[in-house]
Amino acid sequence: MAFDYEYFKKEILALTAIDLNSYKEKQMKRRIDTLITKHKIVGYDKYVQGLKTDKALFDEFVNYITINVSEFYRNPDQWKLMDEQVIPELIKKFGKNLKVWSAACSTGDEPYSLVMALSRHVPLSNIKIFATDLDKTVIAKAKMGLYTAKSIEAVPEDLKKKYFTQVGPSYKIADEIKARVEFKEHNLLKDQYPTDYHFIVCRNVLIYFTEEAKDEVFRKYFRSLAKGGILFIGSTEQIINYKEIGFDRKNSFFYQKP
Repeated sequence: MAFDYEYFKKEILALTAIDLNSYKEKQMKRRIDTLITKHKIVGYDKYVQGLKTDKALFDEFVNYITINVSEFYRNPDQWKLMDEQVIPELIKKFGKNLKVWSAACSTGDEPYSLVMALSRHVPLSNIKIFATDLDKTVIAKAKMGLYTAKSIEAVPEDLKKKYFTQVGPSYKIADEIKARVEFKEHNLLKDQYPTDYHFIVCRNVLIYFTEEAKDEVFRKYFRSLAKGGILFIGSTEQIINYKEIGFDRKNSFFYQKP
């Protein structure tokens, strides 16, 4: 089956707007080959024909490669506060070209949410999100930008209509949003941190770390922020020793470097 996989990728791109080049090829081929074998179909060309004519087959395929673990605008009240208070304050202080880092970004829901949230305040051309994660696989999924209906439930309706296209039972985020995010592998415990960031978002990740590791990461975030920059953490987290580190607490989940 390997010889016509390039053809298959082109056909899928035309059929669904999903770019399979964003996925690790060996892993993706293995998954697709499993589906093809399940239906006793011989060859990618026959499978493509089936996808074009059989809605159930098409929906199964899209579901099979759709991200199921992500959630946009997680904890909407916190995103509302960010939209109404934090972003305007940062723009007033640093201008329209904010340096934003989405750390431990997982499958892309957070950095893409940030782009959409910022798009209410500045043109897309002014937005650039640096998004990092330890896991190559989730970064590949993030680059694909395909999500379930449940995962985009909390996205404001106007942004949902503007930036998502339905593909079978799933939803693909617009290329213009994807273009504003740069993804990179990064280990929070080992790698060097970027500097002079105006806004760092790292939510519901450090709960899995030891207290010592959390402390180390929060101190590194503090050093990564520009003076006046803000760190946004998750609803399951808190920085107990934030004063000792040097942060001012703006709100339950927003901490500022004086």
